[in-house]
Amino acid sequence: MASTKKTTAAKVQAPIDNRETFVSLQKSFADSDMPVEEKLKTLYQLQAADSEIDKIIQLRGELPAEVAALEEEIAGLKERSASISAVIDQLNRNIADAKLAIAEHESIIEKYQRQLETISNSREYDSLNKEIENQELLRQIGEKTINDTRYEIGAKKAELDELKDRLNIRQEDLAAKKQELETIVEETAKEEAVLRARREECAAKIDARTMSAYERIRASVNNHLAVVGIYNGDSCGGCFNTITPQRRVEIASNKKLIICEHCGRIIINPDFAD
Repeated sequence: MASTKKTTAAKVQAPIDNRETFVSLQKSFADSDMPVEEKLKTLYQLQAADSEIDKIIQLRGELPAEVAALEEEIAGLKERSASISAVIDQLNRNIADAKLAIAEHESIIEKYQRQLETISNSREYDSLNKEIENQELLRQIGEKTINDTRYEIGAKKAELDELKDRLNIRQEDLAAKKQELETIVEETAKEEAVLRARREECAAKIDARTMSAYERIRASVNNHLAVVGIYNGDSCGGCFNTITPQRRVEIASNKKLIICEHCGRIIINPDFAD
């Protein structure tokens, strides 16, 4: 006798698609285990926490970007300074090599001059004189190379000193900016920690699909308000376009996710603010 097996169909979650329609989002929102009204309240609380965090970040203004830019500039100045120092070291080695070459030329000249005293053949005499002239020319070229290199080293050192002065100024600027930023962060650290904990608590209650839509809306609008109430009794609190009476009834019922047809924000019952 064949036994009858009961099979329970598992609920299949479709993958999140950032291009999905708000109709599918509304359906997913309604199918959630959490009651719709509670979910809407949680979205409002999430937006409230995010808005307060945004205000704290705004207090810091451009300081984080300025600190990052100064750090990048200082790193570039240090790299350039190191490169110039390496060039100066190489130029000094070139001078040392040129001095050794000059000493060798002088030694050869002295040797040829001593040989001239013992030579009676005019042909060999002329040949040695020619070699002495060549060595003397090479010695002069070496001395010119040393002088030119010293001039180049002087120019590089002046450039390096200018870079060091600029680096010192930028490092002082960075220290001041960092201190200013640290002061602001320290003053708001406790409040921000509380808000972020509240945000995480709200986010944990919301399904991934709705969170994805929420984050997408926040990123697409200038004021980062993804969840808004009704403005002046009949308008969207985000774009201020008029909401139809039917939609206002639906918003007040707290039984459905309502999306503004103009700006795409989530509109919730303004009573949640109380």
